[in-house]
Amino acid sequence: MASSQTGRRKSTRKVIVLLFFVASIGLFFPAFSPLPAVSSSRPHRHSIKDEAPRFEILHDKFWKDNEPFQIIGGDVHYFRIPPEYWEDRLLKAKAMGLNTIQTYIPWNLHEPQPHQFVFDGIANIEAFLNLAYRLGFLVMLRAGPYICAEWDLGGFPLWLLNVEPPIRLRSSDHAYLVFVEKWWSMLLPKIVPLLYNNGGPVIMVQIENEYGSFGDDKSYLHSLVKLARQHVGDDVILYTTDGGTRETLDKGTIRGADVFSAVDFSTGENPWPIFELQKKYNAPGKSPPLSSEFYTGWLTHWGEKMAKTDAKWTAAALDNILSRNASVVLYMAHGGTNFGFYSGANTGQISADYKPDLTSYDYDAPIQESGDVDNPKYKALRSVIKRYSRYQLPPVPANNVKKAYGRVKMERVTSLFGVLNMVSEPKDGAQSDQPVPMESFGKVLGFCLYVSNFQPKERPIILSIPKVHDRAQIFMLCQTTGYASGPAYVGTIERWLNRNITLPHITCSSSVSLFILVENMGRVNYGQFLYDKKGILSSVLLDGSPLRGWKIFPISFDHITNILFTNPIAHIAHPLVRKSNKMVLKETEDDPLKGPAFHVGQFVINETDQVKDTYISFRGWSKGVCFVNGFNLGRYWPSVGPQCSLYVPAPILKHGENTVVLLELEQANLEHVITFVSGPDFTCGPTRATSTT
Repeated sequence: MASSQTGRRKSTRKVIVLLFFVASIGLFFPAFSPLPAVSSSRPHRHSIKDEAPRFEILHDKFWKDNEPFQIIGGDVHYFRIPPEYWEDRLLKAKAMGLNTIQTYIPWNLHEPQPHQFVFDGIANIEAFLNLAYRLGFLVMLRAGPYICAEWDLGGFPLWLLNVEPPIRLRSSDHAYLVFVEKWWSMLLPKIVPLLYNNGGPVIMVQIENEYGSFGDDKSYLHSLVKLARQHVGDDVILYTTDGGTRETLDKGTIRGADVFSAVDFSTGENPWPIFELQKKYNAPGKSPPLSSEFYTGWLTHWGEKMAKTDAKWTAAALDNILSRNASVVLYMAHGGTNFGFYSGANTGQISADYKPDLTSYDYDAPIQESGDVDNPKYKALRSVIKRYSRYQLPPVPANNVKKAYGRVKMERVTSLFGVLNMVSEPKDGAQSDQPVPMESFGKVLGFCLYVSNFQPKERPIILSIPKVHDRAQIFMLCQTTGYASGPAYVGTIERWLNRNITLPHITCSSSVSLFILVENMGRVNYGQFLYDKKGILSSVLLDGSPLRGWKIFPISFDHITNILFTNPIAHIAHPLVRKSNKMVLKETEDDPLKGPAFHVGQFVINETDQVKDTYISFRGWSKGVCFVNGFNLGRYWPSVGPQCSLYVPAPILKHGENTVVLLELEQANLEHVITFVSGPDFTCGPTRATSTT
């Protein structure tokens, strides 16, 4: 950054741009709110002579209006696709030969705060279902309350983790069921007009997802059935999905005719013994063979090799199911993107064996993250489905055009510490004797900063945090002398590789401030460690003794529009790090800039017809979050990989000037540039495992 007066004026303007930009973010929901909603008008009734539409199970078959029906479906999740692209993705699913769409409903998308419901923009589930109906699809609706889906907290709203005493998720705990009842009382009445027997597309409603892999509380399952029936009536098929083993089906199903038990299993596994086992968990004559999750690919965690499955092998496994008139739902037909902070995570046998999911949910699906279908898997699966379709398949739509806009120069405008009181809510932090979880603040947070003070010693001090979720960057600052660039980076503690940090000796006549920036990398969405709070969840120990007296700053990026009308430099530094107004923006050429900082860049699209899908390549950057025109694209982490680029859908861009803001947590690209490219890149970083079939 230039040190001249001109350079400082330019920096001031950049900060104003940054603050205006961040004010529009809202970390996900406001990012989607400008996206226009598809029409949510009700579907017209089916025109069936002399009788109402009906979808049912008889003689171990599905029947649609008194005709046997083979479900050839696929998962397409509306919440992972900009609404402007819903129709594009569904038409490509139609051209592949699918007759049914399956989708989850994530509770946390629709009720981010208690009693504050969101059903517009990307959350307009009614519009998505009406669009599916208009395009000729049936719909299998996975209404939760738990969805898994590699989605933050398995779709549960984070505020459930704040309830005291703690509730038992996915159980017959009365307190938990009260919240489920309130949620479904809002959701399910919206679905009733869209049920097939009411003239809509919804043929089946799932009440729990792979519960047999989690628990065996039959009272809980019966409570869900009762709640669902109160709203949707007795005519629609309720279903569960469980792994195709005796143990999971014993735990996760409800015997009898009231709930249909579907199965899932590994692609390539012999399906027919599993379908025979499925019959034991359904009433006689009520067990059409259905794989409700036929895996076209697989998920990928940060640090792994990108999961891939062979197209011909996958197509052969699909043919084995369809050839004997079994039904199937492709998981995924189209994966999409985990925008914002909504990607989930998995664990192993212990909570510390934590594996966060990528921002991309491409899943190696036949319809790729950007909607591309010109690939071997789409062609192979379409070729199989075509042989069993009762209708001629539509022509395959073309891939959407991609545009490589090239290099964009980024400018580091301020550290995160420099705008702390502008991006924290409350702006002066919250006082606490001990650290508290992020969830205590009731917001969808990606970061939380914990600050305390200690007296320096004549020797290094050992810092340990027994339980941190998920990644903590440690910084120090002598309040007397200060550092030209703010707090100095000391080290990083990670949930999956928790280690002690040696705090170096500092000659300081006053107390030393300890800054711990904790990143939430995604709540666990599957398994026994589902109750996954974020932040510092234990005492912070200095030489084994707890450090007390904390000030906690939840980083929310909300409610800072008033900054646009004040002097940004005079008010930009928080008192904890401010030495002088000029110091905050001061940088030197040899400063490694090791720490969280905002970087801003602009680029211009000169013609309206040049607004196209693109990708941002982050090669050379370290780790952070990217916002484009106020839209939270999600996390990037090329230093670990495998994902090097983030997908930028065209509806996020605009004719004219476009603004990119990065919160880079560690170190910027040496050239300080990002590059807009025309395709995805999943070849970054070291690999921990090979996930190829």
